Amino acid sequence: MPQPIPSQAPRSAVQSLLSFFKTGPDRPPFSADPSVIRRSYEAHRWSVFLSVLFGYGLFYTSRMNFSVAKKAMLDEGVMSATQMGVVGSALLFVYSVGKFTNGFLADRCNIARFMSTGLLLSGAANLLLGFNPMFSGFLLLWGLNGWFQSVGSAPSVVALSHWFGKKERGTRYGIWSASHSIGEGLTFVVTSVLVASFGWRWGFWGPGLICLLASLVLYRTLGDRPQTYGLPPIHVYKKEPPEVPAQEKATIGQLQLEVIRHPGVWLLAMASGCLYVGRYGVGNWGPLYLQSAKGYTLTAAGSVMAAYPACNLIGSVSSGFVSDYLFGSRRTVPALIYGLLEVASLLALYWIPPGHQFLDAAALAVFGLGMGGLLVYLGGLMAIDLVSRRAAGAAMGLVGLFSYLVAGVQDTLSGYLLDVSKVVVNGTTTYSFRLVFAVWISALALSILLTLSLSFFSRRKTSNSHYGTNGTNGTDGG
Repeated sequence: MPQPIPSQAPRSAVQSLLSFFKTGPDRPPFSADPSVIRRSYEAHRWSVFLSVLFGYGLFYTSRMNFSVAKKAMLDEGVMSATQMGVVGSALLFVYSVGKFTNGFLADRCNIARFMSTGLLLSGAANLLLGFNPMFSGFLLLWGLNGWFQSVGSAPSVVALSHWFGKKERGTRYGIWSASHSIGEGLTFVVTSVLVASFGWRWGFWGPGLICLLASLVLYRTLGDRPQTYGLPPIHVYKKEPPEVPAQEKATIGQLQLEVIRHPGVWLLAMASGCLYVGRYGVGNWGPLYLQSAKGYTLTAAGSVMAAYPACNLIGSVSSGFVSDYLFGSRRTVPALIYGLLEVASLLALYWIPPGHQFLDAAALAVFGLGMGGLLVYLGGLMAIDLVSRRAAGAAMGLVGLFSYLVAGVQDTLSGYLLDVSKVVVNGTTTYSFRLVFAVWISALALSILLTLSLSFFSRRKTSNSHYGTNGTNGTDGG
């Protein structure tokens, strides 16, 4: 008598969710013809690269939009500057923890599914924000948006690590890093028009709809690891030496532990945190500064602010080329140059008197140029240069944790300093940005010093580490 086939226990919702996001299994090579492999590989590489470039850029349209809507919300009494600072910090604090967590997860995930889901949920959160006029509701939804936003960068870096070789990684990373400039530029220009024409709510509805549609495209065009398509690993395809044997044999968990133990990664994380004080200070409060301290209209402020992401893009794209080809893939010296540009341009922006739109735009352009380069170096490239490509997401997560924790403190502190220094005359409120600029500039100067101190680790051979290095020229980022 045949035995009954035992029924399988139904999978829980958590198991189904984990299975959905898990990276696919390695497939056997689908062809032995090198020309066939090359055509397939290059098609995937272009699709992946364009997907992370524009996909990650669109994440920013549903993150930076709050800065554009602030003046209109202040005028309507929706929130005070202090409350806006708290709300902004909620996103950045949650974002920092999310970047750390999702960085570790991205090393194990199907990046197409992981990243597109984050963009989808961020768009949904923004749509809900447009219907909510309450501080408590904003605090909750903007905080949730921070988690959804944190899904974007780590999968992008993991994709670049898996699909592009070491010799081209700096240039590709630099171009990808310009994606946030695309998103910020769209936000400052398009969202400013939406808010000026239809009110602050459309500052959230417009970006929300864009992200919902973009997530569906991203799901189709982004890709998993090369091996899941029957393609060879990138070092085989590019005929590069593999990682050292200890790294090849180590588990992802062991390599991620090495990231946590690496002093150079921690130093970069602190330098990046100070950098992000200036980045999100200008990004989150710049439009309000131009309107309140210099008398710009919202659309004029948006146009002047657009110089920042436009030149940020140039700085990002050029930074990888500059370090790879002019400095032999060493990042510390160009990072110092970009850092000095940051401090000088922020001092100029504060000292330029009202009524000089061209000079304000020029100062923001120089600030954007320097920030673009530093975001490439301190925001991830120098860190992933130090570790195994199989732990690139963990390195990005650790740097992101510090970057956004410190940026979150900045947002609350900036909002508080603006409220305590404001002056109301005949019903008109004027905000003083003197203390705020002092905080931003001091943080950027500290970031420069921390970056310079990284050179002391160049003498420390990371081969002393249990699992070795990523095959680069030391902790200088080379």
